[in-house]
Amino acid sequence: MEDVIIAGAGPNGLMLACELALAGVRPLVLERLPAPTAENRANGLVGQVVRLLDRRGLHERLDGPIGPAAPAFVFGALRLDLTLAERNSLHLLGVPQRRVEAMLGERAAELGVEIRRGHEVTGLVQDADAVALDVTGPEGSYRLDARYLVGADGGRSITRKLAGIGFPGVTEDRTLSYTANATVPAEFTDPGSGGLRVPGHGVIPPFFHHRTETGLFVYAPFPAGPLLSSMEWTDDEEPADEPPMTLDDLRASIRRVLGCDLPLGAPEGDGPHLLRRLRGRNTRLADRFRDGRVLLVGDAAHVHSALGGPGLNLGLQDAVNLGWKLAATVGGRAPEGLLDTYESERRPVAQRVVMHTQAQSALISPGSNVTALRELFGELLRLPGTVQHIADLMSGADVRYAPGTDHPLDGRWAPDLVLADGTRLAELTTTARPLLLDFTGSLGDELRGWTGRVDLVAGHAEGEATALLVRPDGYVAWATSAAEPDDVERKALRAALERWFGHPLDA
Repeated sequence: MEDVIIAGAGPNGLMLACELALAGVRPLVLERLPAPTAENRANGLVGQVVRLLDRRGLHERLDGPIGPAAPAFVFGALRLDLTLAERNSLHLLGVPQRRVEAMLGERAAELGVEIRRGHEVTGLVQDADAVALDVTGPEGSYRLDARYLVGADGGRSITRKLAGIGFPGVTEDRTLSYTANATVPAEFTDPGSGGLRVPGHGVIPPFFHHRTETGLFVYAPFPAGPLLSSMEWTDDEEPADEPPMTLDDLRASIRRVLGCDLPLGAPEGDGPHLLRRLRGRNTRLADRFRDGRVLLVGDAAHVHSALGGPGLNLGLQDAVNLGWKLAATVGGRAPEGLLDTYESERRPVAQRVVMHTQAQSALISPGSNVTALRELFGELLRLPGTVQHIADLMSGADVRYAPGTDHPLDGRWAPDLVLADGTRLAELTTTARPLLLDFTGSLGDELRGWTGRVDLVAGHAEGEATALLVRPDGYVAWATSAAEPDDVERKALRAALERWFGHPLDA
């Protein structure tokens, strides 16, 4: 019997596999596709997930050392000037999803994870002890048993459907989007900004959504070749046999959205090149993330608009939140109810992503009433407090899991501390171990009973805390700012250790 089977070898499934392997569990990953897809479903990472990759030593594999947060971003096709925010944690990492997926696949292989490609889950039955799976592979059908099954198999998740988990939401059929790699004549580009000169519109900044009364336009000059996207609203029904998209379709859509012709040429280089038409938008949220021994992560649990790039930020953090909890459950060292906190913590985060992507969708819609709303919202986005709120919302920096104390860091993402010897917190978290960062030098004895489960890190670091208990997913489980924690704080520390990492062994 397998301990954990993961259905889906996309980024979320691979990230979960890596997290489980770091915690001592070797999952089996089943992927229905025979090979990784060449299609690029996303062009970068936005938000806390960038810092998360840094804390697993994975950022350098993609783009070298992590840099500062972005000076600006976009919300509902309105500029978000992040220099107005007191705290800016909205990091960007401009790498295509297929590179992220390839990197995670390499990391999973290094950790000994088995990935079976061309193998699809076709049936499941679960009881109190296990999940029995029907699987179809290249050589036929077979059965597998697992203690747990995790569906990381996308928005059309067969795992979710077989488990009978509802997926309520709405489908908006009025949008039609065209996206393609294409070349643009040099005279249309602006060397200073890297943007696009468009008659009647001036310079459209790169990577920023440009809304008109009839649609939305984006110009993204990636190193591998420019990507152009046009979205418009239509009342036409979807044709039964819609022909494959062409560059002419994109040219025509840009003409309707911008009111002028943009001479586009075929993309350069070997590719793969994107040429994609999408009709409609789905917004759905699973009514539960767990059904017995079946769990969901990523798009299997939630789908929403891609505005603001929240997909991988949400899905990869689902995987990291679940990984250590599931591993502890499989290993028999989890406190009661630990696995239930996956849903209680992550589903509200998904609900907020659904909320802000729907709000952005409203702000890009056509019509003079929306134009008026945008004018008002543009004024609000000149207020530092509003910018801070939206930046935290989009990055995920506003997430606070239920704290056990009233310390302001309890339940929040651990700050990017640097010890006096120059060691970064990110260097201490690559193994996904829980840490007690003790800058008081007096808390070592409190770890008796959790030896081997929680690592002690001594030293000194500047910041608002003198000691922190950091969970494997990077969130603070307890903190103090006292130079010498008193008995009440020490008792709270022991309670947090027991709450998240089980009873002390000497109890």
